[in-house]
Amino acid sequence: MTPVELSRTVLCAVRRAVDEGELSVTVPGRAVVSAPGPGGCGDYATNIALQLARPAGQPPLRVAEILRSYLLAPDMAEVADVVVTGPGFLNISLRSTSSVALVEEIFRRGQRYGYADGHAGDVVQLHAPHEVRAVVVMDVVARLLRSQGALVRTSCEARPEPAWVEILGVRVDAHGEPRTTGRPGEPGAPASLDADTGAAADVRPLPAPADPLPLGRDAARWALLHPAAHDRPRIGDGHLVQRESNPLFRVRYAHARTRALSRNAADLGFTREPGPLCEAPALVAVLSDHPRVLAHAAADRAPDRLARHLVAVADAVLPFLPVVLPRGAEKPSAAHRARLALAEAAGTVLAGGLSLLGIDAPDHL
Repeated sequence: MTPVELSRTVLCAVRRAVDEGELSVTVPGRAVVSAPGPGGCGDYATNIALQLARPAGQPPLRVAEILRSYLLAPDMAEVADVVVTGPGFLNISLRSTSSVALVEEIFRRGQRYGYADGHAGDVVQLHAPHEVRAVVVMDVVARLLRSQGALVRTSCEARPEPAWVEILGVRVDAHGEPRTTGRPGEPGAPASLDADTGAAADVRPLPAPADPLPLGRDAARWALLHPAAHDRPRIGDGHLVQRESNPLFRVRYAHARTRALSRNAADLGFTREPGPLCEAPALVAVLSDHPRVLAHAAADRAPDRLARHLVAVADAVLPFLPVVLPRGAEKPSAAHRARLALAEAAGTVLAGGLSLLGIDAPDHL
């Protein structure tokens, strides 16, 4: 369950309390959920009870207890527990985003975590102009769509330049104008996002303002993919610097650090073992959100969403890494094994995401 989905669940509980006459309030448009504060617990916390107390004419703690009962209803299957703390904060633990279940799922799926199971039955034809950014974006959109079970065919107005293929690793199925006759999905007919017209879906981001090839494959791809399609990409050496100001460096550095922790843990004689953790709720949240990000990036043909999500994963995992290994004379414990498992899961998500972008995820950096 994502924070957005949990917000809707909280609002559903409010609506039920209103319908049952336990609260007399106007259901708000949104419920803010965030990581628990000091003294809190669980995966997320919300102050919705404090927000509704005055209009309901009841103490915040009473409002919180009312909402707690609805959040723990049998049909709220993804809510494991709700604890009221402080003046009326609701601290919510989720079944689907518990660190143990999440980490085990990531290890089970590997770099395919977030991929759809089986084929969606959709047949998609993508067409790009003969421009380097458009071809790279189309290449990644095709990868994203395939990760969600679609069958994809790509075409370009003209044969891609040899350097685009050799350096950037792009591949198209055909060049020239796409065929637009026949019904989509029939043999020899075009694949299409538009089943009514049979037209190919154009991929036309703002063109690159300069040649990205001197940056090399990884930095060039990132420079073209990280900005949204309507934003002009920056082509420059800033994508090559190994500093925290460079988002690509942060993502690849975070992945390399998780791999280094695995090697260091092996040297200390212990390995990962998923277990309950109360720390790093922000990291657990972004990892659990990965399948949703992939699905929306594919549906909206927006690889920039995946790129920004990988930055969010890196920024969540980097502050967590210093506590993974034992310090000094400390012996490896169950907590260290669980932290290592969560760190390795984050590394797996980073590697899988970079692979979809066509970018290398080095084990050493």
